[in-house]
Amino acid sequence: MTDRSARWLLTWAAVLTGVFLFLGVAVSAGWQALLDVDANLSDPIAGLVAHHAHVITGLHWAELLTGTVAAELTALVGAVLLGWKGHPRAGVYFALVNALTIVSVHLLKAVFDRDRPAWQVVDHILHNGSYPSGHAAWATSIAGSLGVLVSMLVRKAPVRRVLYSALVLSVVAISADRLLLGRHFLTDVIGGAALGGVWVLLVLALYSPVPRSHARRLEPLLATTPSGKRDLHVVMNPIKVEDLDAFRSVVVQMAADAGWSEPVWHYTTVEDSGTGQAHEASVAGADLVLVCGGDGTVREVCAELAGTGIPVGIVPAGTGNLLGRNLSLPLYFRSAIDVALHGQDKAIDMVTLSGDGVEDTSFLVMAGMGFDAAIMEGVNEDIKKKVGWIAYVLSALKALMFPAMKLEISVDGGEFTTHRARTVVIGNVGFLQGGMPLIPDAAIDDGQLDVVLLYPRKFLSWLPLAVRILTKQKRVDASLTRFTGTRVVVRSSADVPRQIDGDIIPSGRELRCETVHGRLLVRVPR
Repeated sequence: MTDRSARWLLTWAAVLTGVFLFLGVAVSAGWQALLDVDANLSDPIAGLVAHHAHVITGLHWAELLTGTVAAELTALVGAVLLGWKGHPRAGVYFALVNALTIVSVHLLKAVFDRDRPAWQVVDHILHNGSYPSGHAAWATSIAGSLGVLVSMLVRKAPVRRVLYSALVLSVVAISADRLLLGRHFLTDVIGGAALGGVWVLLVLALYSPVPRSHARRLEPLLATTPSGKRDLHVVMNPIKVEDLDAFRSVVVQMAADAGWSEPVWHYTTVEDSGTGQAHEASVAGADLVLVCGGDGTVREVCAELAGTGIPVGIVPAGTGNLLGRNLSLPLYFRSAIDVALHGQDKAIDMVTLSGDGVEDTSFLVMAGMGFDAAIMEGVNEDIKKKVGWIAYVLSALKALMFPAMKLEISVDGGEFTTHRARTVVIGNVGFLQGGMPLIPDAAIDDGQLDVVLLYPRKFLSWLPLAVRILTKQKRVDASLTRFTGTRVVVRSSADVPRQIDGDIIPSGRELRCETVHGRLLVRVPR
């Protein structure tokens, strides 16, 4: 919806305004044909529940829970949450749409001053204006503005469809409540919905919820490439983007606006998930490589470009996007591209990794043995494609009591110490999906590795352990142990699942990791 032109939005806003005014003027002027239709349709609907006290009680509670106060709180809380999650313009849009709807409903009820139906079926009879229905208006404005934000922020089409359906059903349910209680005529509900839709479209035409570009908000940075030479290469995993042509056109347009060359495109394949494509970009003399994909693709590209001095702009397009989240990169495509083109360069650490049955490689986020790797191993890829991170939750529930491992750990060449754990994580960053602070002191540019061992002894032991992690408690004991160093060796007494940056590697008994300080340049927000 955010890519619609202002003309398109204003046209449909005008159409809905016409519907609203036509119905309002017609019922106020006493157009008998419309009044008869209203009565013949609305009265029988209220009669369906007139003699069912329990149903009426439930409908009345629904009326109270979706009233004016609820709408005002939703507008306020929704705007605050959107701002807190890094979408201030979306928060302003949401607040404006719903505030204007609430205010206009109260003003227009007085203007049209239509009497309520005579067949209200609850004891507490309402006497204020019937046209338009306030509940229908703000149900539509809340659902409509949320729908706009869903189209902007939710990438997976199946998830968007589920959310759209839920929003539409909520409007239908609230509107039905008004008719079943006899609070409104059908035209009141239609007019209210039209009014809410007007504000959704009108505000969107005049104020975009899309984040503003760095280039418009901040002073330009000093140029780091030779005058006249700004070669942009893009490495992308094509299966991670629903509309490839639309994505390409956005990148081309934004790059041109920022003074970059026509992008050179490199697509990953099943056989080569980013290494070869990044090498081609490097050899061709790229001044910036933009990578669009999941954590695996990002890792391959970054590993190839480490030490070259070529900055990497990351457009997170996977399910976890752990590196992007830990670098505070936006998940909205346009904003991430904007950061890549206009952000500042930051030197971050990489971690070399080796072990039994594993070719020497590197990672940026974290490696793990045990429970966390079992989660990755057990993810159903079909479910993951449809619902994203929920697939990890389902896999975690199945693997929750992964058997304890007997481990030996050496930090910075010290003596091995013996431990028991259900999972061990070697982290270059501190936060998991959803902002869970597994390693709160970890920093991606401090030259240090942070190791965490988790050992909940019983099923219910996960609960207090989760509380300690979420509240960032630093206390260590047998259930939670932490180490810090530049070199870490972890050995298990038996073969166990292993993962790096969320990708499964062959099961084995050992991981050897060492941090390489400031090895890679990435673009981050200013």
